[in-house]
Amino acid sequence: MSFRNVVLCVMGLLGISATAQINILNAKTPDEIGVKTEAQIAYDNDTPLPYGYVDERDVLWSKTTWEIIDLDERVNFPLYYPIDTNNIGADRRSLYDVLVKNIKNGKIDQVYADSYFTEKRTLKDIEASLMYSDTTDLGIEQYNAEGVVDPEYIRKFTLDAGDVEEWRIRGYWYLDKRQGELRYRLLGLCPVANEARSKAYPDDGVDAKVELFWVWFPATREVLNQSMAFNRKNTSQPISFDHLLNSRRFSAVIYREDNVQGDRGVADYISDNALMQLLESDRIKEQIRNIEIDLWNY
Repeated sequence: MSFRNVVLCVMGLLGISATAQINILNAKTPDEIGVKTEAQIAYDNDTPLPYGYVDERDVLWSKTTWEIIDLDERVNFPLYYPIDTNNIGADRRSLYDVLVKNIKNGKIDQVYADSYFTEKRTLKDIEASLMYSDTTDLGIEQYNAEGVVDPEYIRKFTLDAGDVEEWRIRGYWYLDKRQGELRYRLLGLCPVANEARSKAYPDDGVDAKVELFWVWFPATREVLNQSMAFNRKNTSQPISFDHLLNSRRFSAVIYREDNVQGDRGVADYISDNALMQLLESDRIKEQIRNIEIDLWNY
């Protein structure tokens, strides 16, 4: 059992507490707790802070990196919890729920098969990755005898927020010579989980983590700005997923960078040694940080 499952109940209580903070001081009856007033709704009607225009001539140096956000790490819990997708009344949702819900309702349409954003995915394409259907033995017997299968003999397994083990992100580090500083721009997000088939056959022990889909992050900012994540330091001031991700309030490990070998990953040239892979990730991070320091050295 992973560490995040152990603390599930604790985080659930914290989530209820955070949701109940809304209007708690002005509520005349318990039913009004957690319900925003018209004034609060009007005040909260904000938009994501727009990115400033960056001229190509102002980019003195750049590097593209791919990173893994491990959801077993405590600092990354706001991206994972809450995982109770049946709690319809909850104001907070996990990042996975937010993305999938808005892909299904059409608010997010920039969905791709890989991190290079060359092959678009439709809702039908990703639903094939998120759900697995299996016919029971009785259903097979019925099909052989009658040519049809009753719905009761078909098992359906759907991936949910609790099945997501990590997030993979692609970002762009660049040195803005006009501002004289190192900046970061997040480009893509990808949830990673075991295939839905593993829920149908858990005893097989197959660990087949796959990238479910990639979304173009700039196209999701409006949606993520309206979705709140838990703020452990101050429950009365939740932060949006857009703010959380843009400000890099998470822990991540670099597993690939753009390079002459076709953007090969760290595991491709350091195999079967997790410690050395982690040290290589830290070396790449340090190299990026030193770029800005070296800018001001004479």
